Amino acid sequence: MKEFVRLMKALSDPNRVKIITMLGGGELCVCELTALLGVAQPTVSKHLRILEDSGLVSFRKEGNWIIYRLNTECPDQGRTMLELVGQWLDNAPEIQGLRRKLPEVHNLRKSLP
Repeated sequence: MKEFVRLMKALSDPNRVKIITMLGGGELCVCELTALLGVAQPTVSKHLRILEDSGLVSFRKEGNWIIYRLNTECPDQGRTMLELVGQWLDNAPEIQGLRRKLPEVHNLRKSLP
């Protein structure tokens, strides 16, 4: 029951759902997610912690960067929810708009020290 509630909480916020859909396209760092969502870095970090606690997101370090990705080793229920979110929102106009911004956002990490 505890894992179910944690998973549902993770998916109950629009920004966390946006993060999940963006990570479905590949790895992103906090600065890229901040630029995509247009919210403050501490807010994005808080959302990422909740997603990580739910088992949906994992990260790796690359120099000074922390790079986030969907957790391919999450429990079956988590993988099922990730698939459903992707299927349900893949063609949503808001998600398509975020995906159009991805190329310019990817240049952010390259331009920062």
